[in-house]
Amino acid sequence: MMNHVKNILERSAFGVCNYLGEKMGIASARVRVYFIYISFVALGSPIIFYLFVAFWLNIKQYVKRKRNAIWQ
Repeated sequence: MMNHVKNILERSAFGVCNYLGEKMGIASARVRVYFIYISFVALGSPIIFYLFVAFWLNIKQYVKRKRNAIWQ
């Protein structure tokens, strides 16, 4: 049950922490913990960065999907 809830939350969180963890070569759980700590220290300003990256990843996937549809 808890794994099901965890999977739903991770999918709905745009996968930003997972993406950053893969790019930096560290576990996504560690990225999430760092993000939480930094949010407390910086009074929530990293949330703007998080939303920007989520938007960027969403646009990037949309462009890839459209590009593949043209060449097929």
